Amino acid sequence: MGLTRYAIRRLLQAVPVVLGLLTVTFVLANAIPGNPVEVMLGPSPSLEEVARIEARYGLDRPLAERYVNYLAGVLRGDLGTSLYFEVPVARKIAERLPKTLLLVVASYAFALLTAIPLGIVSATRRNTATDHVARVVSLLGVSTPSFWIALLLVLIFAHGLGWFPATDLVLPWADPATVDGAATSLGVLGQSARHLVLPTVALGTLQMASIARIERAELLSALSADYVTHARAYGVSERRVLTRHAFRNAQLPVITVIGLQLSSAVAGAVLIEVVFAINGMGTLVLTGIYNLDYPLILGTTVVFGTVFVLGTILTDVAYAWLDPRITYGEAG
Repeated sequence: MGLTRYAIRRLLQAVPVVLGLLTVTFVLANAIPGNPVEVMLGPSPSLEEVARIEARYGLDRPLAERYVNYLAGVLRGDLGTSLYFEVPVARKIAERLPKTLLLVVASYAFALLTAIPLGIVSATRRNTATDHVARVVSLLGVSTPSFWIALLLVLIFAHGLGWFPATDLVLPWADPATVDGAATSLGVLGQSARHLVLPTVALGTLQMASIARIERAELLSALSADYVTHARAYGVSERRVLTRHAFRNAQLPVITVIGLQLSSAVAGAVLIEVVFAINGMGTLVLTGIYNLDYPLILGTTVVFGTVFVLGTILTDVAYAWLDPRITYGEAG
């Protein structure tokens, strides 16, 4: 089976997974104690007002009928109307999703650009002072909660030194007229980079530490393998041994960790957005929960679940790219 066919098959297999996620979330969201109508109208609304709101949003219909109608809407690309914002859920997600994606992508870029070199240096200089420092940094990164790192960064680099902003996030493609301190597109990029630094470091530290630890362990294992010993015996330089033989074979477990860390990054983005007052998907999820906004809760859950499923598929495809021996069920 070719790589393209496998990717298509995995995408088709993701459909029932997302459907199951949607079903479970629908049931749990409607099982939350409380009445969204009371949240919208107050604790003592009139019967006429309650009936009007319930009829408007379909809350007066049986749960099974509401589920079927919602599922039919999702298949048409309609995620329903937010009870709190009174606008289509898809519109609110389209407004908030770019900031969350920018934060997650930036944190992953930070994690990979720091973790891979850190793991390589630590493995190639085993039991040296450099290795010990790298291992301590990785241990601290794994052990420290992201929100605590975020608060510490805000106290030191935002309020203490004043180097970076402590709130909000500027999109790189924003209109310069809407961004303070930016007269041109280049100025917008600069402001976006300044706003990204602290939340990126806070969110990406856990991923960086986890990846660096696995990178070191797997690279040490690869460097002690028989094929590496044979290469050294034939006079192959240490640099070539590392880059052509050991490094690529050590990346399969690393890719697994990268794929699994995606869920942690998406979940951690919720807390990071709260700390830095970023109007992204995280704050949108909390708004939906606080206000018993069922369509908003379901819509954001579907988006997060889809992102995680796609990340898992990309991880599997990357496996095939790195190791052609993987056949994914081919006969023989």
